[in-house]
Amino acid sequence: MARTKAVLGAGARLTDYLSASLFARVFPASLIEKILDEQGVNSQRERKVSAVSGVYFCMGLSLYPEAADEHVYSALSQGLSWLRTGQPSGQPGPELAIAKSSISEMRTKLGFAPLQTLIECACVPLAKPKTNPDGFYRGLRLMAIDGSNLEVADEPDNIKAFGYPGSRTGHAGYPQAQCALLVECASHAIVAANLGAYRASEWTICEPLLQRLDAHMLCLVDRGFNGYGHWAAARATGGQLLWRCANNRKLPVDKPLSDGSYLSTLYPSDTQSIKQRTASDRAIVVRVIEYALPHSHQHSASAQAAAVAPPPRYRLLTTLLDSTKSPALELAALYHQRWEVEAVFDELKVHLHRSRRVFRSKTADLVRQEFYGWVLTHYAARWLMHEAASEAKAADRDLSFTANVALLRIAQPQSGAFPPKARVRSKTKAMV
Repeated sequence: MARTKAVLGAGARLTDYLSASLFARVFPASLIEKILDEQGVNSQRERKVSAVSGVYFCMGLSLYPEAADEHVYSALSQGLSWLRTGQPSGQPGPELAIAKSSISEMRTKLGFAPLQTLIECACVPLAKPKTNPDGFYRGLRLMAIDGSNLEVADEPDNIKAFGYPGSRTGHAGYPQAQCALLVECASHAIVAANLGAYRASEWTICEPLLQRLDAHMLCLVDRGFNGYGHWAAARATGGQLLWRCANNRKLPVDKPLSDGSYLSTLYPSDTQSIKQRTASDRAIVVRVIEYALPHSHQHSASAQAAAVAPPPRYRLLTTLLDSTKSPALELAALYHQRWEVEAVFDELKVHLHRSRRVFRSKTADLVRQEFYGWVLTHYAARWLMHEAASEAKAADRDLSFTANVALLRIAQPQSGAFPPKARVRSKTKAMV
C-alpha cells in the first residue's frame, strides 16, 4: 500500500527540528571541537575549511551521494553559515566555493578516528518505555547485531586493506569491506559500528560492538556466534543475550523446563572429557529454546514443495534462564525483531546511499571516514524522526525514512540561518 502524507499532531512536526543546522542539532560543534582537540587534529588557525566543518562534510557525503565533493561542501556550507561571523540572521548562507584539492587535504588531515569517537559519544539508544513499549522486553532494551559487505573503489590501498571477494573468474570487480552494526530495534538508531577487511572473520568485526551492551539490554544475534568464547565475551558485558544457534550443535539436556525449553551447559574447548568438565569452573549455563515455524502461503510448485518439506526449525540460546519470567513462546516471538537490523541496512544502502554501488574514497582510511560519516548521517535522520514521533506518541516505524531523508536533503542548505539552539515552531507537515 502506498504511503500518504499525514500530520503527526499539534506541536509535533519533523520540521520543528529542521530550523537549525541539521547535523549540529544532533552532533553539537562543541562536542566535535572537544574530540578534535583530544585527538590533536583540530584547526590551529583560521582556515577556509575548518576541521569542524570537515566532520560535518563527511556526513554530507552520504546525504548527497551523487554530488561531487565540492558541491557537497557548498550545500553544507550554507547549512553551517552560523559558524561564520557576519551572516545576517534569518537568511540562508551563501554557497562557499572550495577547491577539490582543499577538501582532499582536509579529509586526509582529519582521518577517521574523530568520526568513530563521535559515534561512541553521541549515538545513544533513543527509545523510551512510555512512548516505545515495543522496544523493550520486561524492562530490557531490544538491540540487534548484524553485518554486511560494502563495495569500495578499486584502488591499490583499498585492495590491500580490504581485499577482493572470490569469483569464478578470479575475483570480483571491486574490493569489498565488511561492516557490523549494533542497532536499537525500535528506533533503528545505530549505536555502534565497525569496519574491517572482507576476509576477516565475522566475529572479529562484530566483537568490538559488544562493549556498548549493558545490563539493561537484550541483544539479538543470528546464527554464527554460539561458541563458548563468543558467549563468554558477550556475557561478560552484563547484557542479556538471545542468539540463534545452529540446529546441529550438540547441547545436552541438563534440565527440562515446563515451557518446553531446557537448560544446557557450554564448556571451553579444552575441556573435552567428562572429568575435565566436572572439574571446570568456567562452564556457562544457557537455556535452549527450540521451535518450528509453519510454512507461509506460497504458489504453485513452491507450495507443493513446502507441503512435503518439514517446517523450518529454530534453536535459540539465551541468558534468561527463568522460564516463568521469560516463557519460551514470548522469546521465540521476540527473536524475530532481529530483522529490524536488516531494515537498517536497507535504509543505509538503498534509501540514504541511493543504491550507489561503490564508496567514493580511494584510500582505506578515507573509506573508514566515509563509512562512519554514513553511520552518523543515518543516526541524525533517525534522531530527528524519533523526536517528532515521540511528541506525537507514535511509533518510529510509522514514519517514512525515505520521505524524511528527502526532506532533510532539501532543508539542510537552508537550515543554517540560525545557530543550533532553541527550535523554531513550524506548520510544515512531516511525511509518514
